[in-house]
Amino acid sequence: MSVNARSLKYVLGWLIAGTRGGLTRAKIIDALKETPQNANQLASLLKMDYKTMRHHLEVLEKNRMVTSVGDRYGATYFLSQTLEDNYGLFEEIVKKIGKK
Repeated sequence: MSVNARSLKYVLGWLIAGTRGGLTRAKIIDALKETPQNANQLASLLKMDYKTMRHHLEVLEKNRMVTSVGDRYGATYFLSQTLEDNYGLFEEIVKKIGKK
C-alpha cells in the first residue's frame, strides 16, 4: 500500500468508523457515488436536518473526500477524484463497521 493510500485509509477510517457522525458520512458518500447533489437534496434523501447535512459535507470537504461546484447554498457536491480512485477502501471500512 502506498503512503498516500495508507494515509487515505487512516483519514477514511477516522471519518467513518472513528467519529460519532461516521455512519451519516458513509450514507452521504454512498448517495454521492450514485449522483452529485446539493445539501438540500441530500438532506431530503437521507431524511436529515439541513444544518446537520451542511456540517457533515464541510467535514468531508475539509478532508478532501468530496468536492463542490457552485456557491455556498447552491453548491453541488460529488466525490473527490481521490475517493473515486480508492472507493474500495471506503467499502472495506463500511463493511468492517457493519460487523460491529
